[in-house]
Amino acid sequence: MKIKIGASLLSWMTPQWNAEAGKMAIEKTANAGFDLIEILLPPDMNIDTEAVKSQLKQNNLEVVCSLNLPKEAHIAFHPREAEQLIKKAIDKTHELETHFLGGVLHGGIGVFSGNPLAEDEKKTIVEVWSSVADYAKSKNIHLAVEPINRYESYVCNTAQNVLELIDRTGKDNIFLHLDTFHMNIEENNFHDPVLLAGQKLKHIHMTESHRGMLGEGTINWAELFAALKEIDFEGNLVLENFSSAVPGMQQAVSLWQKSPYDAEELALGSLKFIREHLY
Repeated sequence: MKIKIGASLLSWMTPQWNAEAGKMAIEKTANAGFDLIEILLPPDMNIDTEAVKSQLKQNNLEVVCSLNLPKEAHIAFHPREAEQLIKKAIDKTHELETHFLGGVLHGGIGVFSGNPLAEDEKKTIVEVWSSVADYAKSKNIHLAVEPINRYESYVCNTAQNVLELIDRTGKDNIFLHLDTFHMNIEENNFHDPVLLAGQKLKHIHMTESHRGMLGEGTINWAELFAALKEIDFEGNLVLENFSSAVPGMQQAVSLWQKSPYDAEELALGSLKFIREHLY
């Protein structure tokens, strides 16, 4: 396996990007011993990529990017707006000199039609994905789409949902981005989706069932790590857990219970957990 272990920006700060908190997150990620940081790009793309690149270099830290489509860029309802936003995110990813953009790229979080995903909606998504995949390929960037749970989206809830749409595009630079929190709700187990994806799986958010310390919830980690070894996984394992000790985090991600750990304790403990299970 060829694996890089990272931390999400959200392990240190709320989803609302600001330069000061971003700099702090980069420094803390590097000091904790991670290989890379995943930067969740803000929908307004107001991020100084030159400053961020400098901070990454100073801290000897690699970077990947992600984007979660907002409601106003829900592909099935607003395909033009979604396509434009994803292309802007590809531009920012390219400016940061990395080659990976993941995230919720199938629909706006919290948007529902009231029905299961319709065939005409699937066709719209495939058209948008095909266009942005071509644009990403021109900049040597891989895209990866993250399915999320039924309470946040009706579009792609499972690995199979994403893989079906990827297959329809016929593009070779769109991959799967899994998240163990969402898998715990939507998948039958942590083995089959990994085997189904095979080499199409490039990125996983490592997060516990309660978004806390890895190993202290109900995620079947042994099953997941066994599956990763079975497919000889090559990609990123990125910690995405939340602490109520981060100001504003409880409100931002509905983390209503008080965390027993602060952000640094969660990061260090979870990184140790991942390494122990990998090697």
